[in-house]
Amino acid sequence: MKVRRSNRLVDMTHYLMEHPRKLVSLKFFGERFDSAKSSISEDLSIIRRTFAENGIGRLETLPGASGGARYTPMYSKENAEKLITQLVAAVADDSRLLPGGYVYLSDLLGRPDILRAVGQLIATQYVDTDVDVVMTVETKGIPIAQSVAMYLNRPFVIVRNSSHITEGSTVSVNYVSGSSQRIKKMELSRRTLSAGANVVVVDDFMKGGGTLNGMCSLIKEFGAHLTGMTVFAEGQFDGQRLVDDCTSLIKVHTPETNGKTLVAEPGSYMTTVFD
Repeated sequence: MKVRRSNRLVDMTHYLMEHPRKLVSLKFFGERFDSAKSSISEDLSIIRRTFAENGIGRLETLPGASGGARYTPMYSKENAEKLITQLVAAVADDSRLLPGGYVYLSDLLGRPDILRAVGQLIATQYVDTDVDVVMTVETKGIPIAQSVAMYLNRPFVIVRNSSHITEGSTVSVNYVSGSSQRIKKMELSRRTLSAGANVVVVDDFMKGGGTLNGMCSLIKEFGAHLTGMTVFAEGQFDGQRLVDDCTSLIKVHTPETNGKTLVAEPGSYMTTVFD
């Protein structure tokens, strides 16, 4: 049964957004709506133009028998700047300061609207990169990793700080905390990561970089490859960080005058992704 174009456009847009980075054949849409390929192609042109005008993604159409349409969620530079400005304003609150130079972020990272924005921002950094897995460490990085994985349409894996019987056989590494210089341990189930996989590491907060460095060591143990690292917030750290080339959405620090005022500003994201 044929449907009206307006209904078809809504359904096609919804399907593409629910299946990011997946190649969907024109035949699939044609049979779904009992419509000619020429009509489907016209509809896709409208959707592609709308995505581009609103800076929310890229819709590609690939010709040929094995071709089709593929939607890649991504923010335009203008939208990314607006979102990071909003994140900076939300974090810039002196009451968020915690002992040891850490910042309270749990309330923000528990909000679906912020998680969606953060997930798509980070996914935008890797839209043209071959990514197989998104990795994080328990616990606060989990919702970020889940959101990023959704927009990249890839699985995510959780590194644990202690053994869980439900994880089965694991690989563990010892690592040095960048801020406290203490030896810690992390582990990952053998079934969650394959040799040769391309891994993006995400986390909520980076200070000395010890946790991120530990995950890098785990990736090497599995024979996988590190594709990139991105954190929600980068904290103030006076020593030498244990990792390089980690992108941050925002940066937080306290002025030396009193140590009780929290200053938030854009991190390295914009220069890394758009410059």
